[in-house]
Amino acid sequence: MLRVAELIRHAASEVFSRGEINDPVLESHVVTIPRVKMSPDLKLATLFVMPLGGKDSNDVLKALDKHRSFLRGEIARKVNLKFACDIRFKVDDSFDNVAKIDALLNSDKVRRDIESANTDQSESEHE
Repeated sequence: MLRVAELIRHAASEVFSRGEINDPVLESHVVTIPRVKMSPDLKLATLFVMPLGGKDSNDVLKALDKHRSFLRGEIARKVNLKFACDIRFKVDDSFDNVAKIDALLNSDKVRRDIESANTDQSESEHE
């Protein structure tokens, strides 16, 4: 599943980078595909997409949905599978999750807890 997902991610990225889709929304945005998730039967690929800067993600999703059949055909040609998998698009929220985790780890409360744990550990080593 992971190997097929990575092949599909590379094929879709190639289609986007070459500008093979004629759509004003997609032409005005740089779209990245950080990850692809495959269903266990390899019949459905979920492409997690993120427009550069995270702006207009709903418009980009609508434009991608409009060109779904073209993208499916291009991906099927580039990735030699027994059958062409169906594709769907979702906004990748992993960048937001990473930002939230960073904010939590850099908060004063967590920093204070880490410093007190380090102090307790160094005191126990000296005993």
